[in-house]
Amino acid sequence: MVAPVSALERSSAADVARSLVFYPVFYAGTAGYVLASLAMLPINQRAFQRAVVGWTEFHRFCVERILRIRVVLEGELPTSNALIAIKHESFFEAIDAPNMAHFPAVIAKAELLRIPLWGKAGGAFGLIGVERDQGAKALRTMLAEARRRIKEGRVLVIFPEGTRVPHGRVAPLQAGFAGLYKLFGLPVVPVAINSGPLYHRFWKRKGTITIRVAEPIPPGLPREEVEARVLTAINALNPAPGSPLPTGSA
Repeated sequence: MVAPVSALERSSAADVARSLVFYPVFYAGTAGYVLASLAMLPINQRAFQRAVVGWTEFHRFCVERILRIRVVLEGELPTSNALIAIKHESFFEAIDAPNMAHFPAVIAKAELLRIPLWGKAGGAFGLIGVERDQGAKALRTMLAEARRRIKEGRVLVIFPEGTRVPHGRVAPLQAGFAGLYKLFGLPVVPVAINSGPLYHRFWKRKGTITIRVAEPIPPGLPREEVEARVLTAINALNPAPGSPLPTGSA
């Protein structure tokens, strides 16, 4: 049984209208950016990278100007040699990662690399696919790719919960996060985000998405300690028990 939607969670007529504009504009623009990036790939690597980042900037433009969702960044993200652990509530942060962080290598599910055309562009940009349930060989391949990106001076971005988690809920971190933290010896920068109530819905709602960057966590800590600190930091924007979800006002 599906729980009833509260008045605070319902989309307004204006939200519906804005969403109806957002979808065709964003997806038509996405097709253009993907084709442009692939055209640049064999010719000019810098132009290719610029096209990919341009797509994420275009998405942010559509979010802010069409959906009327304000995006606020609290804190500053590192530009190299760090493992950025981001709360995962919606596709917003997955699409926006190259916009909020400088030239990141994002660790994500390998299914994304199999999306026609888009997957090829994502892989060439540095998306690192995780093949779930594919054994040790797939894990070694992923780790080798991640090490190569670290040597390039790039930050690694990971969604440590492993999947989208509804706003207000706390999910345990996947075991792979602690493994990466130990193997790579990088500081972890946890990032909280509250995109779910506004963006993870068909009719997206006007409001404010906050991206809150926590203090870096040094390498070398015991697994239990680093996981506890990351879990607390990425859930910093969750509502207190019993409090309502954000309203649609900005």
